[in-house]
Amino acid sequence: MSDLMPALFVSHGNPMLANDNESAQEYRAWGERLPKPKALLIFSAHWQTPGLVFGETIRHEKLIYDFFGFPDELYQLQYPAPGAEWLIDEVCNVLAEAVPQNKRGLDHGVWVPLLHMWPEADVPILQMSLPADYSNHDLLELGRRLAPLREQGVMIIGAGTLSHNLREGLSGKYASTPEWVTRFDDWLERALLNDRMQLLDWENSAPEAQRNHPTAEHFRPLLITVGAALEGEPAMFPLLGFDMAVFSKRSVQFG
Repeated sequence: MSDLMPALFVSHGNPMLANDNESAQEYRAWGERLPKPKALLIFSAHWQTPGLVFGETIRHEKLIYDFFGFPDELYQLQYPAPGAEWLIDEVCNVLAEAVPQNKRGLDHGVWVPLLHMWPEADVPILQMSLPADYSNHDLLELGRRLAPLREQGVMIIGAGTLSHNLREGLSGKYASTPEWVTRFDDWLERALLNDRMQLLDWENSAPEAQRNHPTAEHFRPLLITVGAALEGEPAMFPLLGFDMAVFSKRSVQFG
């Protein structure tokens, strides 16, 4: 296992993380502990399509600022990481199918945490869309099919948030994290440590699942990461806690 690149689920945080030096220290410290990958293959909650699609493959000169009402300086930030065009062939080989491409840039689910984890923007990145028509099992299987890329120095990353109720989070009514969030987060920790197959039915098995995820897109990248983990490879949690009381910062690392 030590020769493999880790597989990660990154809690991407809200856009203000990009300029929050205190919170950024946790991400930066995590990045410093990780081996430097040959490339990142990343799936974000903020890009869903029918089936799989590759994003930009050349240098990432144009970011997507897919948020509204934030300070002007956030819309000026850049993360000109190189593309990983060569990785397309490797992905298609392990998937045994062709995947279409477009020129879509990196969304904030990708560039906000990476801005701190790899601040030099020197690691090649290939983003793939989150396939909206895949079942939980399909996403897990996608991770399993991609797992051999870890032997080639590719870090497989899912980016989302493991509790994501925007309406309640932005309401301002919580001074501390409510029980409906902590119960879900505790269940998730136990499942990742003891029986990952529970995640395939998380919508019905986890307490307060629908309240934590009125829509599922911020949870679904985790299933790809879990699929990319080897059997018996333990889960670690390099980031913990909550942002704005209801958004879990829990991030997951295998390897």
